[in-house]
Amino acid sequence: MSSKILYIYNSYQIFEILNEIKEELNFEIRHIDEKDYKKLRLNEIGSNLIVTTGKNVNIKDCIIIDNLPEKLSKVIEKINLGFLRNQFSSQSELKIGKYNLDLNSRKINFKDISLDLTERESDLILFLNLSKKVSLKEIQKQVWGYSTDLETHTVETHIYRLRKKMLQIFKDHDFIKHDKVGYYLN
Repeated sequence: MSSKILYIYNSYQIFEILNEIKEELNFEIRHIDEKDYKKLRLNEIGSNLIVTTGKNVNIKDCIIIDNLPEKLSKVIEKINLGFLRNQFSSQSELKIGKYNLDLNSRKINFKDISLDLTERESDLILFLNLSKKVSLKEIQKQVWGYSTDLETHTVETHIYRLRKKMLQIFKDHDFIKHDKVGYYLN
């Protein structure tokens, strides 16, 4: 049995068609209605997909197939592309404290607020997230690729600018902390 599930929302027509060829598909299919959809947990949807025929459905990231009749091969192609998009999206998002970091778009989000990051800022956040506490020299070496004996204020400048952005956009005074041992994410 496949680990991918295609949820078909309120469309018996699509469900019946796909159910006839289910042995040829690389995903499981299930029909759901509004009540079933409300019972789904968001983490269940992660690598899965919802298909519907209704345009007025308020479901995030679902595929709408409203040009029926459509070639079955086109429907399956749309579904497989939807699975790929969801997989790519789920692999690019990382939870960092109360924030979500989207590695593809290099944006950090909290609720409906988002902040564009530079490539270095993304790399810095990723490195700090993987480490407990790191010294300035470690950041300099691992994120910038600089020699540890090189005297530069590049890291401090980037950390200062990132802290300033986080304060302006998210009102977060404590995103990157520092003590005697090193830098860390709060």
